[in-house]
Amino acid sequence: MKFIKFLLVGIFFGIVLVKSEAVSWYRIYEMFRFQSFHMYGIIGTAILSGILFLQLSKKGIIKNIRGAHIHVPQKESGFVRFIIGGIIFGLGWALIGACPGPMYILLGTGVWSMIIVIVAAIFGTFLYGLFKDKLPH
Repeated sequence: MKFIKFLLVGIFFGIVLVKSEAVSWYRIYEMFRFQSFHMYGIIGTAILSGILFLQLSKKGIIKNIRGAHIHVPQKESGFVRFIIGGIIFGLGWALIGACPGPMYILLGTGVWSMIIVIVAAIFGTFLYGLFKDKLPH
């Protein structure tokens, strides 16, 4: 029962993504063909919001739910691994027409073929868990 607020926020976020057409295969197709600014505007707004809230939390203006300062650990640099990961993510996004979060939203809107995608994503995550110690990070 204590996680109901997270479920409600998730449902609200799903509604916002559906209404803004951010989960629309056609909008994603337009983005990858550089035919429309719609998705770039949504992604750009998310990036700017993230930068703003991260800077506010670093200055101590925003705190977590318990009133403590939010600590963001430093990531080790590795430009090549980010490029490779981004390419893999982008190829999957272009192939499927959805990134990981909207897969569940699309299933909720009745796109039943997303069941195959979700099962494949879970299987891929399982395989990563098996081989992560042998992969370069």
